[in-house]
Amino acid sequence: MLKIAHLKIDPPVILAPMAGITDLAFRLTCRKFGAPFTFVEMINCRSLSYKSRKTKEMLRGAPSDCPLGAQLLGSELQYILKGLEIMQSFPVDLIDFNAACPVKKVTCRGEGAALMKTPKKLNKILKAMVEHSRLPVTVKIRTGWDKDSVNAREVAVACEDAGISALFIHGRHKEQKYSGEIDYKTIAKVKKAVRIPVVGSGNIWNVSQVKKMLEETGCDGIAVARGALGNPWIFREIIEFFGKGGIFKRPTLEEVVQIFLEHLDRTIELYNERKAVLIFRKYLGWYFKGVRNVRLIRQKADQVKTKQDIINVLIAAQIIDPTLEVVATGLSAKG
Repeated sequence: MLKIAHLKIDPPVILAPMAGITDLAFRLTCRKFGAPFTFVEMINCRSLSYKSRKTKEMLRGAPSDCPLGAQLLGSELQYILKGLEIMQSFPVDLIDFNAACPVKKVTCRGEGAALMKTPKKLNKILKAMVEHSRLPVTVKIRTGWDKDSVNAREVAVACEDAGISALFIHGRHKEQKYSGEIDYKTIAKVKKAVRIPVVGSGNIWNVSQVKKMLEETGCDGIAVARGALGNPWIFREIIEFFGKGGIFKRPTLEEVVQIFLEHLDRTIELYNERKAVLIFRKYLGWYFKGVRNVRLIRQKADQVKTKQDIINVLIAAQIIDPTLEVVATGLSAKG
């Protein structure tokens, strides 16, 4: 069990915030497979303080989607505190601060992973957040800015000094973005250096990598991000790894189609059909990775405009027949 302030997360696995991904429809799909804690998409504090309609849409929730976390992005304290104030009125249980995003348009503003270069500034921001928040405050960091400035231990100590309740760490430096080897040794050093809970992330694609993260770092929990794309049942697999169920059986292709269509319907309900289908173009490749005719699916994904177009693509790929009955079986073991 992972304990962050008053929150108890069991098993200790979290759906990490992903921009353009972890909307309500995606979170509810992961909840169906047991995700015990989820995050909304990363929220820009400046946009939130300006009361952006799009930003508020990102914060839509549901009674079944709890406990829930929100991750804030920023570097200017006035906007961070304004965003924090606004967040107090939303049904979230934890506020995370992003000091890990490696995207250039973020770091060039001094936000995200750029804050790894200024531990004192990050400490000041977090102290102010802790002082002004009624909710537990956490932070997400990386191992460093680049291979020559791996300073996660120093940054973690500065973050703990600010009074945060837990720390998330992605096991790569900023220059690696989302590729390359995970630095388990640095995560382990961070864990030994602080007394607060440490949650490890990076390359959590299956149970064997969950086990590797826990054994090599000693961290208190794990966060799943890209490993859940087109693979929401990873949470059921991890839950069973922690002894909460039986032997995990991967879903049949028929079940994958059903999950995919349910997720699509949730997305249509959340937005509208046109927007939902645009969002779902990328999900076609993710959900059906490893099945026969996946190349055809990917080729036609950019052409779909309606739900029926999506169904027609799956029919053309012989994934489903015109009555939505599955005509092929099995997925690749990798999923």
